[in-house]
This record gives sequence, structure tokens and C-alpha cells, in this order.
Amino acid sequence: MKIKQLGWLVLLSSASMMAQANDFQQFVQTLRQQALANGFSQTLVDEAFSDVKLRPKVIHSDKNQPEFRLTLDTYLPRALPDWKVAKARQLYKENLPLLKKLEKKYDVQPRFIVALWGIESNFGALTGHYDVMSALTSLAYNGRRRDFFERQITAALTLMRDDKIKRETLKGSWAGAMGQVQFMPGTYLGYAVDEDGDGRRDIWHSVPDALASAANYLHQLGWRSDITWGRQVKLPVHFDLSSDAVKSPKLLSEWEALGVRRYNGDALPTRAIKARLVIPDDKNGRVYLVYKDFDTLLKWNRSNYFAVTVGTLADRIRFLSIK
Repeated sequence: MKIKQLGWLVLLSSASMMAQANDFQQFVQTLRQQALANGFSQTLVDEAFSDVKLRPKVIHSDKNQPEFRLTLDTYLPRALPDWKVAKARQLYKENLPLLKKLEKKYDVQPRFIVALWGIESNFGALTGHYDVMSALTSLAYNGRRRDFFERQITAALTLMRDDKIKRETLKGSWAGAMGQVQFMPGTYLGYAVDEDGDGRRDIWHSVPDALASAANYLHQLGWRSDITWGRQVKLPVHFDLSSDAVKSPKLLSEWEALGVRRYNGDALPTRAIKARLVIPDDKNGRVYLVYKDFDTLLKWNRSNYFAVTVGTLADRIRFLSIK
């Protein structure tokens, strides 16, 4: 009886997989028709959707992102091992002339450019091996953020047409992010720049193009070079996190009056700037006061873990840059 049941389960599973594959192919056909209706040529559409496959691993990754499974206390040491901090400082020194040029041009501190470079792709070493068109189409098919990923598919078609980027060049992360600064196709279209002057916006192979594109993106999003991203703080005992008084941005002096202190117990800075509380996990975890640049980092990636990690690495680079 058990063998018969197992056989039925195998048949049902196979039928389910076949049905899903057929549904996916129908979805791809719909995307092709939409692309043609939007004015893309048949040749381009054929090239872009050639060999597009459903990637279950992509969908699994989308459902199992680190902050869904870890706390910041366990995530940060993994994301920022000592070797990565050391490499960030080394590359900061090696690329300082370029970074200073970008700082003058885009008004973004070099340490944040290097931090983003390190977090996004391990300084260009890990740009991703996924076929971007298959990744984007799988995520759109999955439906959690269908509109967003369909827009990215259209953007990928546009960069193939306008920037003459070959289909085989479109390799990236499971989420469809590309190059050394992991731009989504739509971000590439809006913010990638040709810094080395070769006529191409090459965020895959050109360090100047990649870092300038990152700086341009932050600048266009409203980055402020006169403030930092935030800092870890301590709350007083019995601090009421449910109070309306702590749910909105306040001047640092107001947080000071509520008993909030730097993590080492010292007083907060005296500058007249507003900050808000961010608690990535729960009241027993890390607590941060963050400024406007933190919110700019969230526009890059809507993850508190991402923004905190970039800010933390930038702070560790800063100890080198101020010597």
C-alpha cells in the first residue's frame, strides 16, 4: 500500500511540475507580447527571452533572505569579517585619487562608496552568475512583487537596445542586480555613468564606472555629506517604545532629554539635526539613532540590515581616513 501511495505522490508531483512549467511558458509568452506592444523589435525580444527558464532557486532565495532568519548580532559578524574590513581599507587607499575626484563631483564621502562596493559585490569579486532575464522573469512569475520585476524586465530590454549590451552580459544576483555595485536594470538606466570615458557605462568591468555610478545614485537620491548615517545607542531602563513620543524623528537634544545615550554611555552630539530610532530586531537587540543618509541607503535597498551594514563598514574605514 505504501509503495502505491508513493507512486501516486510521484505522479502528482510530476503533473504539478509540468503544469507549473506550462504556466511559466505562457507567462513568458505574455511578456514577449507586451514587449512587442511597447515598441521593442522582434529581433530584440527573441534575443532577450531566448532560453529564459523558471529558476526555483531564485524564488527560494527571495523567501529566505538573511534578515528573515538571523538577528543583527549574528548577521553583522558574517557580513563584516575582519578580512573584508582590511580589504576595504586597502582599496580605499589604492583608489583614493579616484574617490576624491568622485567626492568633489557628487558630494559623497569616499568611505561610503567603498563600503557599498564591498557589501554589494565584495569589491567586484562576486557580481553574480545568474542569468538576469531568467531571474527577473522567475520573480515576476512568482508574483510577490510582480509589477516591480516586470518593470525591471522592460528596463533590461531598454539597456540591451539603447546601450547595446549583449544578452550574455546580463549576469547578476538571484534578484537580478548587476555589476560591481549591483544595480537593478532600472537603476542602471537612471544612474549608471561612463567615468572612464570609453563610451560605455560598464558597471561590470570598469571600477571607475562602477564607483562613479554608485556615487551618482546616492547624490541623486539626496545624500548629505555633512552628516553621517547614524550610530548605535543605549536606551534608558524601562524606555517605553510604544509611546508616540518615540515614534517620530526628533532633534538629538530631545533624544538626550529622553535618556538616550551613545552606546558607550557618552552624551549624544550637540548638532541641531533630527534623528529617528531604528530597532532592526526587537527591544533586546541593537538600537540605532539614524539620520537622513540612512533613509537614502534604504532607497538603495529596503533593508535595515543592509543600511546598518554599509554604515558600519563605512565607520570602520573612517578610522583609516582620518589618520
